[in-house]
Amino acid sequence: MENDKKRYYISVTHNLIQDVPNDSTEFELMLTDDQVTRLRDQMDELTKDDEYTFKRAFVPFKSADHDDATEQFDEKLLGLYAYLYEVGDEETKRMIEELNVLPKLHQTDYHDEGYEGSPLNK
Repeated sequence: MENDKKRYYISVTHNLIQDVPNDSTEFELMLTDDQVTRLRDQMDELTKDDEYTFKRAFVPFKSADHDDATEQFDEKLLGLYAYLYEVGDEETKRMIEELNVLPKLHQTDYHDEGYEGSPLNK
């Protein structure tokens, strides 16, 4: 299976999966065709959610940190980083650890004082 992998250059910021590096490359990964397909699907879903979140940003009186659109985007972005961490090499894992996004997969601040019972949240 290791022989079925090809080198790809990934930019989450620019939503790119390429077979040549460029200035926007954030990660370099060895992936199978199935892994590339799954990664592309996750990035496409993230793009759709980003567009929806952008549209929701202009809704007055809606708390952005508890907006369904924002939460959905955040979940998918964290899921994308978790997947990159799962399929990545040691360098990729180190880079994602330095981003400090993985603890957010299991810890949110939504249980902090002040969030409960707010009429502007969900």
